Amino acid sequence: MTVTAVPERTAPGEEPRGRAGLLATPVFLLLVCAALSLYVRGLDLDPIERRAIDRDAIVRQFGEHVGLVAVSTGLVLAIAIPLGVLLTRPRLRRLSAPFLALANAGQAVPSIGVLVLLAVTVGIGFQKAVIALILVSALPVLRNTMVGLQGVDRSLIDAGRGIGMSRTAVLFRVELPLAVPVILASVRVAVILNVGSATLAAFTNAGGLGELINTGIALNRTPILLTGSVLTAVLALAADWLIGLVEHVLRPRGV
Repeated sequence: MTVTAVPERTAPGEEPRGRAGLLATPVFLLLVCAALSLYVRGLDLDPIERRAIDRDAIVRQFGEHVGLVAVSTGLVLAIAIPLGVLLTRPRLRRLSAPFLALANAGQAVPSIGVLVLLAVTVGIGFQKAVIALILVSALPVLRNTMVGLQGVDRSLIDAGRGIGMSRTAVLFRVELPLAVPVILASVRVAVILNVGSATLAAFTNAGGLGELINTGIALNRTPILLTGSVLTAVLALAADWLIGLVEHVLRPRGV
């Protein structure tokens, strides 16, 4: 079973977030990072823990994790949104069911299964991990792009055509702007999926914060495990907050 991401709705005339609401998430995340730093500094770490929680190592792994999420999400947007648009056009609408079935199959396979399958068949590394993340997160964006475009009021499309707009102009000036909230809701889901799934990329030598988590589990070192887990959660919440800001800017007024 698949779930279609639904955008948050606000009452007419109500601002989705005030200034205090916008600042609450980053302030909370900074406090979490500060608390984690104080916790680690207060421990008597052994040599293994000191090497794993070294600042340079964490910065490298954090950068690798952000790279995995950014590249995979960018490719998902570049593939799924245009494909979703094409599959809602009259000439290709009959192909929407097979493509959705294929996307459903890709999401049904566990992330670790896709990673292991790619590692066995084509090798390991950053590119293979990105392919696995795309397979895991493409469906929500594809489905919501189609749902968002299909949900546009037909009378608005007819009105656009009635005033002489071309099909392309109607798509870019009427349909896509009205579908933006639904599409961005799926982007939030895709990013969160990728942040979580990217921790598994460490199993295929693609780096990321998963290295900390795996090391903590393998060596039974709670400080290492906690550091990797908290930083992954902070990254997911920060990404969700940023996409919320983008959604607030791009959402058509009155929708």
